[in-house]
Amino acid sequence: MTAVVRTATPADDPALAALWQRCFDAPQIARLHALDPDRHRHTFVAQNGAEGGIDAVVVYVPRLIRDAHGTPQRVGGIGSVATRPEARGQGLVRRLLMEAERTMTAEQCAWSLLFTGTPGVYRGSGWQEFGSTYTEGVLVPPTASGAFRVRGVTPRDAVEVTALHHAYNANRPLSSLRGPEDWAVRVPAWYGAPDRSLVAVDPATGRLVGWIVAQHEGECVEVREFAGAPECLGELLAAVGARGRAAGLTRARVRLPDGPEVRTALPALLADPRTVVEHVGMARPLHATAEAVRATVTAPGAVHWYGDCF
Repeated sequence: MTAVVRTATPADDPALAALWQRCFDAPQIARLHALDPDRHRHTFVAQNGAEGGIDAVVVYVPRLIRDAHGTPQRVGGIGSVATRPEARGQGLVRRLLMEAERTMTAEQCAWSLLFTGTPGVYRGSGWQEFGSTYTEGVLVPPTASGAFRVRGVTPRDAVEVTALHHAYNANRPLSSLRGPEDWAVRVPAWYGAPDRSLVAVDPATGRLVGWIVAQHEGECVEVREFAGAPECLGELLAAVGARGRAAGLTRARVRLPDGPEVRTALPALLADPRTVVEHVGMARPLHATAEAVRATVTAPGAVHWYGDCF
């Protein structure tokens, strides 16, 4: 039976939630989907015949992302891609990607972005991988406290943390512009409760000067975002390491854009560092040229923070 490809309707919400629950260990997907007021028009489904259930789904998430010059551009994020195991191998995702591409182009998206561990699914539809790096190594012993007071984040820190993030990424290629709804829903969905993050406080003024997010992945503590003054990064990393050791972890992984300030601070967290290149990001030009897109995803300091995932 030929699948019917169409946009979603509100009546599909329970079936979509069930499909995502079956395919992913990510209960936040339905909450993230609800952030887009045009989500049903941006959600493409393959229905098993005229009266059947949903076999596959692709979601286009419109985002403002800075280009190589730091200028925000409308970008079509692709996420929440799922297919029932029984319906795989039929080319359903490729058909849905074609529909998403048409809508993203009509809505003036400069290009499209996605992250995946299965790039072969998307290459034939025009998305191409780009590389990113992270650094990993062995956790070092705790160090003495320094010039800043480091503590867990509290709800009262929200305004200052938002300002730190905005200033640190004001011109950063590949970074997303976050609105209030992102801070309220998207960031907690990917990073967890605020107290899992740390801030550095200037003891002389009481102002926040740095913010860092780290999560535990197996035997590893993984640093996923930083914003703030470079001089506080080492102390924040040291505090991340102390938390990791207290939890019985032995290794660290740092996903921060490479640069002198990061390289200088890394010894506060890890020893025997090695740099790993991965190709989980994929991009597809739409209204922008391929050269412009490539310049953005390969620009020095470019990063798409984990907290902005689609």
